[in-house]
Amino acid sequence: MEINKTIAEELGLKEEQVEKTVALLDEGNTIPFISRYRKEVTGGLEDTTLRLLADRLDYLRKFEERKNEISNLIDGQGKLTPEITFALNHAKTLVELEDIYRPYRPKRTTRASIARAKGLEPLAAYIMEQRDSYDVPIDVYAEQFVNSEEGKEVPDAKAALQGASDIIAEDVSNDAEIRKMLRAFTVEHGELTTKAAKDEPSVYENYYDFSEPIKKLRGHRVLAINRGEKEDFLKVSVTLSEDDGVAQLVSRVVTNKNSPALPYIMATLTDAYERLLFPAIEREIRSSLFDDACEGALKVFSENLKNLLLVAPIKGKTVLGYDPGYAHGCKLAVVDKTGKVLDTAVIYPTKPRSEIEKSKAIVLRLINRYSVDVISIGNGTASRESEQFIASDVLKDPACRKGVKYTIVSEAGASVYSASPLAVEEFPEYDVMQRSAISIARRLQDPLAELVKIEPKAIGVGQYQHDMKQARLTEALGGVVEDCVNGVGVDINTASFSLLSYVSGISTAAAKNIVAFREEHGEFVSRKQLLKVPKIGEKAFTQCAGFLRIPGAKEVFDSTGVHPESYPIAERLLAKFGFTTEDVRNNNLVLLRFKAEQYGIAKLAGELGCGEPTLNDIIGELEKPGRDIRDDAPAPVLSTDVLEISDLKPDMVLKGTVRNVVDFGCFVDIGVHHDGLLHISEMCDRYIKHPSEVFSVGDVIEVRIKAVDVAKERISLTRKGMDTAAGKKKSDR
Repeated sequence: MEINKTIAEELGLKEEQVEKTVALLDEGNTIPFISRYRKEVTGGLEDTTLRLLADRLDYLRKFEERKNEISNLIDGQGKLTPEITFALNHAKTLVELEDIYRPYRPKRTTRASIARAKGLEPLAAYIMEQRDSYDVPIDVYAEQFVNSEEGKEVPDAKAALQGASDIIAEDVSNDAEIRKMLRAFTVEHGELTTKAAKDEPSVYENYYDFSEPIKKLRGHRVLAINRGEKEDFLKVSVTLSEDDGVAQLVSRVVTNKNSPALPYIMATLTDAYERLLFPAIEREIRSSLFDDACEGALKVFSENLKNLLLVAPIKGKTVLGYDPGYAHGCKLAVVDKTGKVLDTAVIYPTKPRSEIEKSKAIVLRLINRYSVDVISIGNGTASRESEQFIASDVLKDPACRKGVKYTIVSEAGASVYSASPLAVEEFPEYDVMQRSAISIARRLQDPLAELVKIEPKAIGVGQYQHDMKQARLTEALGGVVEDCVNGVGVDINTASFSLLSYVSGISTAAAKNIVAFREEHGEFVSRKQLLKVPKIGEKAFTQCAGFLRIPGAKEVFDSTGVHPESYPIAERLLAKFGFTTEDVRNNNLVLLRFKAEQYGIAKLAGELGCGEPTLNDIIGELEKPGRDIRDDAPAPVLSTDVLEISDLKPDMVLKGTVRNVVDFGCFVDIGVHHDGLLHISEMCDRYIKHPSEVFSVGDVIEVRIKAVDVAKERISLTRKGMDTAAGKKKSDR
């Protein structure tokens, strides 16, 4: 297999493009670096495509390694033939490789191996000749194998025939082509069937008597069914008509339907199907369904995580973080515009203490003393009562500072972070509850900087993430975080080591060294200082420098996304059109692109000695130095009053924020503590395959109430008949 050619065909790329990209990866370059600073080499491949390419490269290399290993193992047995080599070279998946190896794999003791040890293979071969007629009838021929020798006992012809049948059944079940055929047939015509394992209510009741064709199964159903089975609520099986399954074997094995051997072969095929083949195929199909469902869920989770991390930050605001609770009170933390903690407190406005007036006085004092602009309320336990308290008791009080608003934020992962060693190291003077309030405040100010401190799978925008392969989940989500962090850029003088550790080329140890260097020597004044940090060598510097920003640096390019290797190009570009570095500092380059395009980008790139993509990126950076790509994202919805689920009526139109996107729809926060479900069938007037085609986490959209079930706290939303222009997915977040 030519790996690069295969990847090129699968991804629709040029083979040369793949070869050059693979070379960059093999040299140790990170995906963010390749995506941003090696566009000429890759042909402008984006990080998503690069990660897909890297995944396939890893899979196909492991595939080749396993193929060679199997070839050597079979050759070591002296059984490698041109036919086997041909089959190995034309296998497309690891499953197909293992099917080919199955007959040569060291075996445990089986009925067939026992029969072989008793010398019954000639009888099996005699039956499989499938002659038009046998000079010696099969049952008579079988008598020749009766044996009383110890360890090889065959008491009678019936036992001999049974042993021969066991050999044939195993040979059929080990045939790679038969397994491939039956697997495909079962996927095409089989069903996944579930039954109740317990006679009691559960969230899996929809699957207590459920059946659906395998080829139509959606990934979220597979994951839900697997979890129900794991929790002993469901019995799950792959079902296929046995007659149809055996008929497939007959079509491959029986060569003479008029042979006297047919009754023996038919009985053997039925046994092979029931005892060996179908149970194995069922396991393989369920494993494949799980793998496909995981990859589908991982894709959705990754997209949700990316959009959540790139939610617009609320900059320049003092925030009061509010972590709701009951018996242990509600924890408060005020953080200034830079995220520095100014004050903390605990109040008890909720049951059982219900100290409304005392709690209000504390909150008003904090708001007025520190000029709080926004209150960030976590959406967990007691969130509803807390919102009511803030909206009705605090913000409406004449003594409250004017213009203060509140918003509800997801507190998913806040408790995980607040109890982590990282949180203890960052805020040793505060307890777990106070750290949680700090996190809730700071994730509103800068979601990306705060959420990178939390294990991605704990952030709460996936579906069935705890049922997935955790190593694969961690790897993929880590890649998403890495792409987001590098896409935004990092201020090296304010970033935590958690944030720095996601920067291209910077390990956790190096990130900690950067923070330690900063604390010992003061703020970085140039990117070149990075080379003085332990574990940051020339190679690491090349990978990370362009993603680190130093606002106000003497070298003006250090505050932009221009890579140090391109500083000479940027200087010549400015000089070409009469600009200086002071024009960059003063944001006075609005005409730069116009002049460059008038001159001719291709001609200019040739004169400057760089590629057109690099030149375009440099111009973009110089035009808007320090630009935050998140500024184009919709801002969080801020409120001053509370809405109850009982206030909702059908046909009401409300503005809400998309909190999660799943296979069957998306959940929208419309400000009533119970996210409404916008089902995929209600998203727009046209057909869509997946909700992510039109909506992303963080989108602010208008929805219409379709139905409300107050008792079950369920809200159904729709956008049917509404303008869908706002629902078109953004491609350049």
